[in-house]
Amino acid sequence: MNLPIHKNRALQLFTIIGLLVLNSCSSNQKKDTMTGAGTAIVVTLGRPSTDAQRGLIVSGQVEASQTANISTRVMGYITRINVKVGDRVNKGQLLATISNDDILAKRAQTDAMIAQAEAALKSAQKDYDRFTVLYKQQSASAKELDNVTLQYQSAKSGLEAAKQQRNEANAMLSYTNLTAPFSGTVTQKMMDAGSMANPGMPLLTIEQSGSYQVNAAVPESEISLIQEDAPVTINIDAIHKVINGKIAQINQSSANSGGQYLIKVNIPDNEKQGLFAGMYANIAIPLTQAVKTANSSEQVMIPVSAVEHKDQLTGLYTIGNNHTALLRWVRLGKKQGNQVEVLSGLAANEQFIVSAEGRLYNGVAVKTK
Repeated sequence: MNLPIHKNRALQLFTIIGLLVLNSCSSNQKKDTMTGAGTAIVVTLGRPSTDAQRGLIVSGQVEASQTANISTRVMGYITRINVKVGDRVNKGQLLATISNDDILAKRAQTDAMIAQAEAALKSAQKDYDRFTVLYKQQSASAKELDNVTLQYQSAKSGLEAAKQQRNEANAMLSYTNLTAPFSGTVTQKMMDAGSMANPGMPLLTIEQSGSYQVNAAVPESEISLIQEDAPVTINIDAIHKVINGKIAQINQSSANSGGQYLIKVNIPDNEKQGLFAGMYANIAIPLTQAVKTANSSEQVMIPVSAVEHKDQLTGLYTIGNNHTALLRWVRLGKKQGNQVEVLSGLAANEQFIVSAEGRLYNGVAVKTK
């Protein structure tokens, strides 16, 4: 009689335990849900910019404001080069010397010719003075005076010719001593001592130090939209530097540049730290009117700060259906100032995470402001 009673009590006990377990699980789930909602990362959403480009991006190179190729006008062996690449030089400093024995010999010859011409001039002048007096005394004919006068004029011309030959020799001699035309830095050295220097062949290259500019090419379809003194933004990726500059010069012809118009952009002296000639630069030129390109209607632009880099891949975070961050891989195009073009992976009307108040990763809970 007691067995059924014990079975009923056991069933009641198991039922109560099961209810307690279910209640505990439900409480834990609610607690987890509340905890996850409380730790969601606050994010800011944005949409791509698809407006027509109101700026022009061109590429160029940093160069010194003044560059000179040092060469000579005479042929001869290089006897000495006093500088090497990287040396700083001052204006008028002796850089190299060319053998000048033949020019020195020519100058000695002209000195001897000058001495001879001076003696001939003195003799001719004495004859001229003597016959002038005799002619006044009617002791010499007019023809004799004319002959003496011609000899005197010829002697004067001979002396002047000899002096000019000496000036020529001195000028040629100056070409054998190569000096710096301005203060700067030696950037190239094409020859060494002992080599044969030829007229017009560069031996050294000097760039003016402390003053830089960017030389860039602008397509003919946009050259009419820019003007001198316009402010621009220079982005130099090699040193991760952004500089504000101005357009200093616009070339008015593209005859020798393949249809591209060359412009020069000045770099302020206080921004020259870390710059080297030859660095590549991107110049962003703001325009008053939008530039219409073939694919401008399909151009999708996003902030550079929203891009994630994983090894060789690039992506950005979007929000999934369950309010979690989802990393999506995209292919990027040209960089334009602080924005970059998305070639594939993001539609023009899709939202993406611009910034977050915490570390994002796949699956983390997020909520918008």
